[in-house]
Amino acid sequence: GPGPGPGEAALEENPFYGKYRHKIQELRRSSPEVFESRLEKRSEVKKQPVGYSKQGEFIRCMEEKARPIFFAEGLGTKTSKGGFTKDKTLDSILNVEMVKEKSAEEIKQIWNQYFSAKDTVYAVIPAEKFDLIWKRAQKCPSFLYALPRKEGYEFFVGQWSGAELHFTSLINIQTQGESAPSQLVLYHYPELQKEKGIVLMTAEMDSKFLMVHEAQCLANQVQFFYATDRSETYELVETFNHRSSEFKYMSVIAELEQSGLGRELRPGQASDKS
Repeated sequence: GPGPGPGEAALEENPFYGKYRHKIQELRRSSPEVFESRLEKRSEVKKQPVGYSKQGEFIRCMEEKARPIFFAEGLGTKTSKGGFTKDKTLDSILNVEMVKEKSAEEIKQIWNQYFSAKDTVYAVIPAEKFDLIWKRAQKCPSFLYALPRKEGYEFFVGQWSGAELHFTSLINIQTQGESAPSQLVLYHYPELQKEKGIVLMTAEMDSKFLMVHEAQCLANQVQFFYATDRSETYELVETFNHRSSEFKYMSVIAELEQSGLGRELRPGQASDKS
């Protein structure tokens, strides 16, 4: 084949290359387009000048430190059908031992900083809030979410499977039944919950069906319905799970509209990511 391109030459000089060589070659063989796009991204990152602001300083510091140290760039993760990762452990993303000596606030910054550069949904959830969501998810593992689209709402079913929450559009379930593929998976990591009081969340999505802001909207609704103090709101989740004949689709939309969440989440409006 042709010799190494400029991006690859830089990889060859990298002392870690030897360690990763087989993984990189595997990746190149199994999905050349992913490999190419990664190389392109690398050269883009190099080209961008970083401003002298404190924020720029922090980002540069994170770029240099967080990548190799805190994050295990998961080249070796197994993907299941639909391109989602099978057994996506926290260890495959984060160097858990390294962050153990950081404070919750620092870990939150590292997590948010790392994922803000990626096209995906992520969060750091306070332990008490996650506890409530988790308790309720055991009793009520599924719910019907309404995603605001330009021409109305599209319904998605969210189904808990362990600490993963899988979303599939209702229309897919109606047409494909049990075999309907996930279009969004939220992964929750409670490993640091006891020690640091936080639960880390990240996601994978099928970008053919969902844009990041829509996936974010579904993730926000999980907290809205499962972590609410308002009994009428959570009652919708209970009804859906235990008295499905009484469940009214429109009640979900009414709840979102009434809370103002429906308006906030309308496409074309920037929604706050916190």
